[in-house]
Amino acid sequence: MYSPPVPEMLFTLRHVIGLTQISALPGQDGLPELMDPILGEAAKLAEGVLAPLNTAGDKGGAVWKDGSVTTAKGWKEAYNAYRDGGWNAVPFSPDHGGQGLPWVMAFPVQEMWQAANMAFGLCPLLNQGAVEAIAHHGAKDLQDYYLPKLVSGEWTGTMNLTEPQAGSDLAAVRTKAERTGDGTYKIFGSKIFITYGEHDLADNIIHLVLARLPDGPAGVKGISLFIVPKFLKEGTRNDLTCASIEHKLGIHGSPTCTMSFGDKGGAVGYLVGAEHEGIKYMFTMMNNARLSVGLQGVAIADRATQKAIQYAKDRVQGGAKPIIEHADVKRMILTMQACTSAGRMMAYDAAYHADAGNQGRVELMTPVVKGWCTDRSVDVASLGVQIHGGMGFIEETGAAQYYRDARILPIYEGTNGIQALDLVGRKIMKDNGAALSAWLNEQNDLLNELQDAKGDDFEIIRDSLENGLQCVRDTMPALTPENAGAVAHPFLTLLGNAMAMRYLAKAASEAQKCLVSADFSTLSADQLDHQILLARFFAEHILPAVDGLARTVKSGAAVVNAARL
Repeated sequence: MYSPPVPEMLFTLRHVIGLTQISALPGQDGLPELMDPILGEAAKLAEGVLAPLNTAGDKGGAVWKDGSVTTAKGWKEAYNAYRDGGWNAVPFSPDHGGQGLPWVMAFPVQEMWQAANMAFGLCPLLNQGAVEAIAHHGAKDLQDYYLPKLVSGEWTGTMNLTEPQAGSDLAAVRTKAERTGDGTYKIFGSKIFITYGEHDLADNIIHLVLARLPDGPAGVKGISLFIVPKFLKEGTRNDLTCASIEHKLGIHGSPTCTMSFGDKGGAVGYLVGAEHEGIKYMFTMMNNARLSVGLQGVAIADRATQKAIQYAKDRVQGGAKPIIEHADVKRMILTMQACTSAGRMMAYDAAYHADAGNQGRVELMTPVVKGWCTDRSVDVASLGVQIHGGMGFIEETGAAQYYRDARILPIYEGTNGIQALDLVGRKIMKDNGAALSAWLNEQNDLLNELQDAKGDDFEIIRDSLENGLQCVRDTMPALTPENAGAVAHPFLTLLGNAMAMRYLAKAASEAQKCLVSADFSTLSADQLDHQILLARFFAEHILPAVDGLARTVKSGAAVVNAARL
């Protein structure tokens, strides 16, 4: 059973992000009054329709036969309910039929889809990236034809990037594009790991495909981006097929396809933007998707946490008390809750900054949200299995599915090693740490706020946050081109922990204000107290790792660089 955490979501929006900030977004002055009904209706679909299909999708999966893919039982009806409810259109421009809501509002809604049924939620996630790429870079005629149906969810979109020999190295892409002379292109090649590359949920599938023109420069500079639809405008089938689907560790309900283009003379493709600029356009899709994958980490962590808490309340062992009263089980559950709550606030805040046009902040936060939140999702899901004990290792209890599903998150849309290198190389060293230093300096206001809060909890929270921030500052000089590869991931974890402490500290401060003013409109008194407890727990049980991580970043590169394996 999944219960969407609507009160916690609203607390994050209203108090951690702030109603004043959200209302100041263009055209969103009336949004605060809509938050409750929007999240309430989304919760009904997530809890009542999507969540009950999660186990069945895991056990039954998607089935491939003769190039066609049939999704799990109930999937199509669920997608129809999702589409007909207008949920696919939430964050997109009204110019193409979208509802025009900001990403900071879309993220809580999308968290529910991913937590209720992550394998199902992957379909709209990939569609979202296709919409963003076409909206930002496609010619007007392409936008006018494709976007209304992609935005409504009548059609779905994919990203076709990876090839067997290339993996994350897109410079090695071999898929070919040929000019036809009539403004279209012929596409030849194959792609792997294409999420929802073939399925039975929509009337058409719009593939965005990276391919290389014959006269394109070598490397990534010679790659272009094309729209390659499953069905052409006149209704004929394009020259593309799903050759197979993968048998995976998790997300069994999501078809992961091998796609073949041009087996019968060339798939018809339409150029997005300019020739040889495909990598730039691809990053529009990827950056959008990376924040959403971080959100998936939050979602699956929340689902695993809910499952573990329910089991711990019901399981009696070691006397007549449930195991949730055992100290070590409390420790594990508090770890799960703290990491999940911090990740939620981090992801929503990144979405807010995207809405506000704070591009530098979004660029800084994207690899942290993707990397830290997904690494923690695996940790949290693993703790969920541990709390179940031996029963957690048995598939029938359901705890193992969350662990299996979570394990893909640090891998796809750029592995977390790539996220760490992006953070250090492109987001810190490139501007000499200006964006990160600005974020660090902004935390002085919160430190002062915590200084004024009363009680031992806040003294510990403040001191821990200040130490975490200082560890980040102290390690920045060690981020050099020579050392970056060896210590980038420890640094991402260090910065993620410091950011997580910041958000939990902010939530604790806001909870204290609500308690003092007797504002229980979002969370009860006990829930507000728990926000403070989570911040102190993180400060004393998780954040101390920053000292060891700082030591690794400052002195650990040499041993890695010298290793001969």
